[in-house]
Amino acid sequence: MNRIEYADVVVVGGGSCGCVVASRLSENPDRSVLLLEAGPAFSAVAEVPADLTDSSMLPIGPGSEWVGTYSAELTSGVGRTIARGRVLGGSGAVNGGYFVRATPTDFDAWPQSLWSYEQVLPFYLRSETDLDAGIQRQWHGSRGPMPVARTPVHARHPITTAFVDSAVNAGFSMHQDLNAPGASAGGVGAVPLNIRNGTRVSAALAYLLPILDRQNLRVRGNATVTSLMFDGSKVVGVDIVVDGVRRIVRSDNVIVSAGAVHTPALLLRSGIGPADDLVALGISVEVDSPGVGRGFSDHPEVAVSVVAKNEVPTKSPALEAVLHAGAVEIRPYTRRFDRLISGLEPGPHVVGVGLMRSTSRGSIALRSTDPFEAPDVRYHYLESEVDRRAMHEGVEIARDLLASPIMGATVTVPTIENPLAALGTSLHLSGSARMGPESDSSSVLDDHCRVRGVDGLFVVDTSAFPVVPSRGPHATAIMFAERAAAVIGVEPAE
Repeated sequence: MNRIEYADVVVVGGGSCGCVVASRLSENPDRSVLLLEAGPAFSAVAEVPADLTDSSMLPIGPGSEWVGTYSAELTSGVGRTIARGRVLGGSGAVNGGYFVRATPTDFDAWPQSLWSYEQVLPFYLRSETDLDAGIQRQWHGSRGPMPVARTPVHARHPITTAFVDSAVNAGFSMHQDLNAPGASAGGVGAVPLNIRNGTRVSAALAYLLPILDRQNLRVRGNATVTSLMFDGSKVVGVDIVVDGVRRIVRSDNVIVSAGAVHTPALLLRSGIGPADDLVALGISVEVDSPGVGRGFSDHPEVAVSVVAKNEVPTKSPALEAVLHAGAVEIRPYTRRFDRLISGLEPGPHVVGVGLMRSTSRGSIALRSTDPFEAPDVRYHYLESEVDRRAMHEGVEIARDLLASPIMGATVTVPTIENPLAALGTSLHLSGSARMGPESDSSSVLDDHCRVRGVDGLFVVDTSAFPVVPSRGPHATAIMFAERAAAVIGVEPAE
């Protein structure tokens, strides 16, 4: 084992939240911050490869060096292999750039002491520079790291244009700004995107890489944190493996931002979780915390196949507009996924129907104590009649719009026997180590993101969300990390 290192703060995970937290906490030059990323890292903006910046492609296909995968059960008898970002910037470095905020009422489920909509709005604003003219500036930032823009009407893909026109013709409201509070009532509108001039701007590009000249900030890639280290009820560091070599990093403050699958897995390996499950694997119980890995939420997505009448060569983003209708979000993708993701077998063009208010709750459990073995992930999608009915209704809305005369010039809609057969996931997993009141025994964190029962240990990623928002979580994850960095208040060592 190599020499022991020290940092005032160790951030585990260089995804969206980890990049934001490391950037903000290192603004104090007297505080040393070490960011540990399990995948590749970079030392400058110029080093980031085109795969990660080209917003017209998703670099998540077979053999991609920028993702890690895990097997998951979506519902009984339906399994999928899930790919998530495993690179500096996390899944925000490989996704389609969707940057829609949670709605004001989504925050009713969050601790009102620190996380009401009124309290988090300034941190949404702080995180962004909205580049579009004509929007209401009271809802938008103009000096934040993340650029936000919408595809102009004249530049939209023909499928996007026809879909928007079809939705408006069907009586749905048109929203110029899906990030304004008024859009929460539902309707169709252009998707805010963290894309600037064709470049997908991840949190690594926006927050971290431009400030790596700070002497108090270090970033280490290809570093897997195998377990947390404790002295009694106090965290004292992390055990890591870098290029096959075990090392120890000492710290009195550890912020886990490893993502909503790997964060609970790390807590479980370290002895924080349901006591019976830990004992069964031979893990010493540090904190009996029944909610770790249990009760997560996500957005099931059903793919509605269409046949595009004309394949239009395009560099469009994957998604330029969406419709919110009741419990669902309908997503007219601009291209077939085999045109968006290299290495996929040819498949149909699809329109996605995401169930944004699902009753299903999933679980994450360790298969073994091996830190390099992916955990067991079960989503329990569409297992309630309420969810099946809502998804059926959403698919019918989508098919009606797609079959309209306005859409008829661009697509046809094949007949299908089982509208819910093409079940997938929106990849929005949240709440696997969630915040909540002390009276809730299933909550893992307090309102300051502190892990209950351990001093100096925090969780800052979508694991901490009480429930998945009713919009995609990326914009909210960035906001969350901004606010968390402000409320954690870690002091430098004397």
